[in-house]
Amino acid sequence: FLGGPFLLEGEVVHGDKRGRELGMPTANIVPDDRLVVPGHGVYAGWAHGHPAAINVGVRPTFETGRGLLVEPYLIDFDGDLYGQTLRIAFVEKLRGEKRFDSVAALVEQMTRDVERAREICAAEASQAAP
Repeated sequence: FLGGPFLLEGEVVHGDKRGRELGMPTANIVPDDRLVVPGHGVYAGWAHGHPAAINVGVRPTFETGRGLLVEPYLIDFDGDLYGQTLRIAFVEKLRGEKRFDSVAALVEQMTRDVERAREICAAEASQAAP
């Protein structure tokens, strides 16, 4: 419909380090409330040139009260992105946002989301190759 992935840019800000504690550090972006963002859920896409599993929402399992966040987990990336402007391309929605009964159940689902995002991005990259 759009002719390509939905693109969003934003500055990476410090969060509460929850993703890091769960073994999947995310780059936290507070989207400008004047801009359109994809609906709440988990997406496969690209961030900073890396395949990513991207959460858009309010993290209902933790009820932080922080408001809307866009949180890409950059697959196979190890580095510091704080203060940088990150460009995110949303490729495919994996699922809606969900409240989990336990942190273990959340981590299990996050692991599946990351693997699915990796597969989708690998397939997209192979289609784009000459």
